[in-house]
Amino acid sequence: MVIVVAESIITVKNLKKVYKTHKRKEGLLNAVKSLFFRKYQYKHALKGISFEIKKGEIVGLIGPNGAGKSTTIKTLSGFLFPSSGEVKVMNYIPWEDREEYVAHLGVVLGQKEQLWWDLPAIDSFYLSKDLYGIPDAVFKRRLNYMITLLGLKKVMHTPVRDMSLGERMKCKLVAALLHNPDVVLLDEPSIGLDVVAKEKFRRFIQIVNKRYGTTFIITTHDMQEIEKLCKDIIIINHGIIVYNGALKEIKKRYLSSKFIDVKLESKGKPFKLKHCKVIEQSGYELGIEIDTSRKKVNAVIDYLLSKYDVADIVISDPPIEEVIQEIFKSRGKLHEKV
Repeated sequence: MVIVVAESIITVKNLKKVYKTHKRKEGLLNAVKSLFFRKYQYKHALKGISFEIKKGEIVGLIGPNGAGKSTTIKTLSGFLFPSSGEVKVMNYIPWEDREEYVAHLGVVLGQKEQLWWDLPAIDSFYLSKDLYGIPDAVFKRRLNYMITLLGLKKVMHTPVRDMSLGERMKCKLVAALLHNPDVVLLDEPSIGLDVVAKEKFRRFIQIVNKRYGTTFIITTHDMQEIEKLCKDIIIINHGIIVYNGALKEIKKRYLSSKFIDVKLESKGKPFKLKHCKVIEQSGYELGIEIDTSRKKVNAVIDYLLSKYDVADIVISDPPIEEVIQEIFKSRGKLHEKV
């Protein structure tokens, strides 16, 4: 049996970024003084982070506001020069090998406009076609596939300024992927998307990843997005990586509970069982949280089946938000790849 180990397509070593800014007090006099005598302050956005990402992975980069997520993405994309450290993406140094590098890279920045504002989105797509030298047949096939999958046919000829935020975000995604890049960096890509659009977006990412082996890094505050798309996550806080590993392992490490949602055929008596907490009990529904460090799930299931007329049982993990909150509270530093 031959085991094939995927190669690292992104390697980051001891990456640091320090922003230098000056501060002054309010008022005209202080504004004039600051022209000649400035007091500087330094913000350490990244404090020596290191990680590797394998080809074909979808990795979530998460953390609170100001943690260093966007700085990391902008450095990987070549928009920012780091203060120190090493970055290699497909053996390119992003800020040095810009011309060759961008031909293999797709970027979506949720807070930055990447389409021609006064022109229809289709014009931006044709501009991408010319910039990347995409053959006509390939371009048309790929474009039709993407706009159909994302439901964009009706807005292709609408000026970008007249689109909704969600429509613009989906068009940005199309523009970033038309040239079939090897690596795609998505910074808050689902801003403005409704529930249906988010599901289309996730499905689109999964299909592109599976079909082309495209590597994705996604930053988002939507933890459902992370759970549905990513097997591995990198958690960054105050410019330091506090966790780098499998999503399922972090749940095991930080959570000791399970949720059970029960549908009943008939109303039952109030639920009471040691090491279990009733979240909801009304009519024909029952919600329970189990302390799995002190009570086995099987024991609770057996109890429910013996005491209630059960129609359906769904067992789930707590939301990933709880995991993240726990890590930020503890500020644990788990650098190892699990």
